[in-house]
Amino acid sequence: MPSMVGPLKINSVDGGGTVNFGDAFYIAPKSSMKTNAGAGAFNVGMMIQTNSMLSSSNPIDPAFKDQPIVANK
Repeated sequence: MPSMVGPLKINSVDGGGTVNFGDAFYIAPKSSMKTNAGAGAFNVGMMIQTNSMLSSSNPIDPAFKDQPIVANK
């Protein structure tokens, strides 16, 4: 499926990120990671007020593999 892309500015693509324009049959990740944080942990700005009362993060992950990437390198 053809696509038309207008003006675009990409400052950076960190880590194993992928930028794709147009058709793609298969895009596979080259790296993966997991981040655990509580409520309001990633808020950014000048004047932020987060009322989360009680926040709990569970970093225990019972899954052995979430995103297998062995053959994608």
